[in-house]
Amino acid sequence: MHVSTTTATTRGTARSAQAARTRDAIVVAAREAFVARGYRATSLRDIATAAGISHPGLLRHFATKDALLAEVVAELERDNEQLMLDRLVAAEPGTLEYAALARHNETIPGYLPLFAALIGEASTASHPAHARMRERYARLREISTAALEEAIAHDAVSPDRDPEGEAVRVAAAWDGLQLLEQYLPERVDVAELLQVREGLLTLPVGWHEPGDMQPRGIAAPIPPMPHHSADRAAPEVGYRVGRERRARIVDDAMALFAAEGYGDTSLRDIAEKVGVSKATLLHHYPSKEALLSAVLTKRDSGIDARMSYIQRSRAVDELRSLPLGAADSARSAPGLIEVYAVLSCEAVPADHPAHAYFTQRFTDVADHFAALLRAAQADGDLPSHRDPEFEALWLVALWDGLQYQWLYDRENVDVAEHLTAHLEDLLPRS
Repeated sequence: MHVSTTTATTRGTARSAQAARTRDAIVVAAREAFVARGYRATSLRDIATAAGISHPGLLRHFATKDALLAEVVAELERDNEQLMLDRLVAAEPGTLEYAALARHNETIPGYLPLFAALIGEASTASHPAHARMRERYARLREISTAALEEAIAHDAVSPDRDPEGEAVRVAAAWDGLQLLEQYLPERVDVAELLQVREGLLTLPVGWHEPGDMQPRGIAAPIPPMPHHSADRAAPEVGYRVGRERRARIVDDAMALFAAEGYGDTSLRDIAEKVGVSKATLLHHYPSKEALLSAVLTKRDSGIDARMSYIQRSRAVDELRSLPLGAADSARSAPGLIEVYAVLSCEAVPADHPAHAYFTQRFTDVADHFAALLRAAQADGDLPSHRDPEFEALWLVALWDGLQYQWLYDRENVDVAEHLTAHLEDLLPRS
C-alpha cells in the first residue's frame, strides 16, 4: 500500500511538472507569434503548432485566445513590476524610475502593441483578464505612491504633491502615451515625455516663474473644436421603419464592438442581436467597414453634442472646462467610452480599418490642445516654463489613460476629479 501511494504521488508530480512545461511552452509560442504576426492575425491553431502540441491539447490549458493574451502580457507585467522594484532599491534615494523603465520596455519586442491590445480589450467586465488588469492598477498605484513618498522625503519631489493622486495620474498618462506612440511615433517618445514629467514633479503645484507676465485682459481667439470623424453622418433618408432599423443596427454593433472588439464580431453576430437576417443588415450597411464607420460617426456625434459644452472667451477657461465633458461622458454615455477604449487599442495595427481614423483623431486633438495652450500662454495664463506641445500630448494621454482606469474601477477612479487636479497644477489661478 505504501509503495502504491508513493508511486501514484510520483506520477502525479511528474504529470504536474509536464503540464507546467507545456503551459510555459504555449505562452512562449504565443508571445513569439503575437509579436511576429500580430494578435488578431494569429490563431490558437497557429500557436498549438508552434508549441508542438495539438489544438485540443492547447485548449486544455487556455480556452480562449483572450486568456492566452492575458497570460502573455501578465508575464511581461510581472517582470516590469519586479524590475521597477529592483531599480527603486538600487537607485539613489528619492529617484523616480518611470523614464528608465519606459526605455526598458522599448527593448522588449512586441511589448507595446500587445499591451495596447490588452488594455482596451480587457476593459469590458466579461473579459478573462479584466480582474487581472484591475489588480495591476492597484499594484502600480501602491508601488508608485511609495516611490513618490520616498522622493518627497528626499526633496526630489515637491512636498505639496499628493503622492497617491500623482501615482494615479502618472500611470494613466503612461498608458495613454504608450497607445499614442503607436499612432504618432514621430511625435511621441514615451520615455522622453516621462522624463519631462519627472522634472515637473520637483516643482510646487501651480508653480510659475517670478517674472512671468500677468494675465492680460484681451484674450487670444479660441481655436475651433475639431470634428474627429472624417466621414460625417449624412442626413437620414427613407421611411421611418428603415431609419429606426439602421439606428438599431448601429447601436447593437456599438455594444458588440465594445464587448467583443471589431475583429471578433461578425456581421452574423450583429444581425442576430438586431433580430434581422444578414441579407437585411447588408441592405443597410454593405460591409463591416461601412458599419464601423457608422459606429465611429455616432460616437463622435455623441461627444460633439454633449450638453455641458459652452465655448468660453479665454483659452484657459476652455481648458478648465474639460473635466465637465469627462463627467458628462461617464454619467450619460459610458458606452461611448467603452467602444472608444476597445477600438482605439484594437486599431493599432496599420491594416486595421479604423487605424487611419484614430491616427487622424489623435493628431486633431493634440493639435487642438496645443493651440489652446499656446493661446493660454500668450494670454499669460500658462506659465512660461510649460511647453504647449508637451502639455498637449500629456493631456491627451492622461485623459485616455484615466478613462481606461475608470473602466476597470468605476467606483474609485474619478476621471473629472483627476483632470481638474492636473489642470489646477498646469494653469494656476491668479
